[in-house]
Amino acid sequence: MRQGVGHVGKLVEIVGDPASDIPAEARPVLVVIAQGLQALQTQIALLDREIAARAKADPVAQRLMTVPGIGPVIATALVALAPAASTFRRGRDFAAWLGLVPRQHSSGGKERLGRTTKMGERSLRRLLILGASSATKVAARDPDKASGWLAGMLARKPRMLVTVALANKMARIDRLGADGARRIL
Repeated sequence: MRQGVGHVGKLVEIVGDPASDIPAEARPVLVVIAQGLQALQTQIALLDREIAARAKADPVAQRLMTVPGIGPVIATALVALAPAASTFRRGRDFAAWLGLVPRQHSSGGKERLGRTTKMGERSLRRLLILGASSATKVAARDPDKASGWLAGMLARKPRMLVTVALANKMARIDRLGADGARRIL
């Protein structure tokens, strides 16, 4: 039996089919589990529709969704959980609030950057990294469609490092003004 969310429907069909090779002792338990999975799928579909409707109705979420890698879920989460953009002086401050900036070990004018701090808002950071991983996966599959920066990074660096760097870039460079124009910070 194949695994994953995409194969739940097939599993429910097999459990519901009395002619399947499932042992009679296991069938009642599997029927209860299959009913629970169907109920969860229905609830998830309902929540996805509600999130999409909220994102469509909110002008800030609409502007956020123009950033590659940010869809309705990430946009509505940013609107709901992040403080107002005026709270942060620049994009790097927002990225630091999320925990997406390198740790600094600087002394005597010599700047030394370490690993990502991971000290900020965990759920938003995780969502931005998931969105960035989607964008990096598409770029790795077809480098011609990727931006020059992303294609160059993928050629030189490990994919997960590029994913976190892209999440950092998504958090800091695209400040979308009220007029919808992009401004690089």
